[in-house]
Amino acid sequence: MTAARILDDKGATVFTIRPTQSLQDAAAALTQYKVGAVIVTGADQEPVGVFSERDLARSIAQSGASALIEPVSSVMSTGLITASPSDDIDTLLSLMTDKRVRHIIIMQGPDMLGVVSIGDVVKRKIAQTEAEAESLKAYIEGA
Repeated sequence: MTAARILDDKGATVFTIRPTQSLQDAAAALTQYKVGAVIVTGADQEPVGVFSERDLARSIAQSGASALIEPVSSVMSTGLITASPSDDIDTLLSLMTDKRVRHIIIMQGPDMLGVVSIGDVVKRKIAQTEAEAESLKAYIEGA
């Protein structure tokens, strides 16, 4: 299964926020959209960062409630990890493990196609493994 297929299954909606918006705004967006991260986009909608629940928790732990008025740009992750729509599950899992990230932006050239989370990838990997096990079981029983 490829990143494109995962996006086809789950949907390709990307929730975004601007770097100048406050952490309070970002927290509200995470809650509203029921996601663990939003993509931070610049003026022409290009991704410039990722803001996650972890970023929010770390910021509040360091600065207390006053952190909520800080801009998203002050705590977002800027080392964007991207993948191609043709990348398979194993490639995505390797990227997530090696780069220690939970979200990968799927890009095709300059276009952001969607976001794949660790949950999305693990869910499909488990389904793939179960299907392979059932196939092997059927083959063995039929032999």
